[in-house]
Amino acid sequence: MKTKVAIQGINGSFHQEVANNYFGEDIEVIECKSFKEVAKRLNKGLVNYGVMAIENSIAGALIPNYALIDENEFSVLGEYFLKISLNLMVLPGQNIDDINEVHSHPIALLQCAKFLEKHKRIKIIESSDTAITAKRICDEKIKGIAALAGPTAAKVFELEIIAPEVQSVESSITRFMILQKDKSVLEQKEINKASVKFELDDTPGSLATILNVMNNCKLNLTKIQSMPIVEKPFQYSFFVDVVFDKYKHFEKAKSVLEIMTTHFKVLGEYQSGVMPINKNSNKEQAIVLSE
Repeated sequence: MKTKVAIQGINGSFHQEVANNYFGEDIEVIECKSFKEVAKRLNKGLVNYGVMAIENSIAGALIPNYALIDENEFSVLGEYFLKISLNLMVLPGQNIDDINEVHSHPIALLQCAKFLEKHKRIKIIESSDTAITAKRICDEKIKGIAALAGPTAAKVFELEIIAPEVQSVESSITRFMILQKDKSVLEQKEINKASVKFELDDTPGSLATILNVMNNCKLNLTKIQSMPIVEKPFQYSFFVDVVFDKYKHFEKAKSVLEIMTTHFKVLGEYQSGVMPINKNSNKEQAIVLSE
């Protein structure tokens, strides 16, 4: 039986590309309409893993996804960094002068603002996924409409890219988290990164003290994201990513933070992903498997 991996979006989307790059081609990708559906399927044991975008180097953090991971007690198995390549694609035989509308996800459209500004006559329409319009163009043989999506979508749906790499900033990278329901168990020697969540007393300097503890324990803070605590107005929980050379440094920090915080939880201990280094390829990535 094939490993089942839930993604937000459809075949041809960036999430599908990450799922296959991370786990390999011999998996069953389960398409979901929303991140909540990904969480629901993972919670019910209908899939083995979930892939969830967590932040983009331009658009920032996807805060609702932090909440989904936390609320559902998912374990972070690993991470994957994908260079986002956005391309204008159409049914073969057309050029940009034939295009009246361009469809894509709102964040993708935002990342291509400079290109779209040069073609003001083309109507911009938001869609739920970068690949969904590519699929519709293919299925319905629609002319006059273009999709902004990744090269995988063009390949899957046999569309022609008439304007490649139209994102405003070439180095747009999205970080994805690989999730599972049960706690991931890796050998300590394989672990060099962790994601944690904590809450603090509302006292002056409390966050600074915690950050000093991390520094003293030789942890390198790579991400900190605050989120309001709904039942406590103007108080916040903090989601933090740290990397370290030795697991014992993280163990020491955990023991101290459990005492100094009002709530402390490890979301995942894993091997850090590799940032893309080849600007001409969005697949320059280390594949990290748990088993």
